[in-house]
Amino acid sequence: MKIITKKIDVDCKADVDLKDITNQVVKVLRNSNIRDGIVTVFVPGATGAVSTIEFEPGLLKDMPTALERIAPTNIEYSHHETWGCDNGKSHIRATFIGPSLVVPFADGNLILGTYQQIVFINLDTKSRRRTIILQFMGE
Repeated sequence: MKIITKKIDVDCKADVDLKDITNQVVKVLRNSNIRDGIVTVFVPGATGAVSTIEFEPGLLKDMPTALERIAPTNIEYSHHETWGCDNGKSHIRATFIGPSLVVPFADGNLILGTYQQIVFINLDTKSRRRTIILQFMGE
């Protein structure tokens, strides 16, 4: 079994910026020379998340609204007192979504549903460049 670890970078806006990274993952997969296996998509850091979604305009509007209900902007977080920052909601939201995703692949193709894309979500209150780790395991 082969294991290959690569990185991709994504430039993100603040506060729930969803980026479709499916094509970037596919590109790295095709260059890996691994045909069958799994890829783990992982974001280091506590204010980013990885998931799947149907990457369409309605859901791109719905996601920030849903996250606002889960961890509202306009309440106080103890995290703010601890660190003197403003991103307590970002940490809570990232915890609920999670930092990683495992996707199987066969014959060099990701096994995703028709309307399913891999997304990175920047939940921090600042714009930034994020590095995402891709680890392919297989043969």
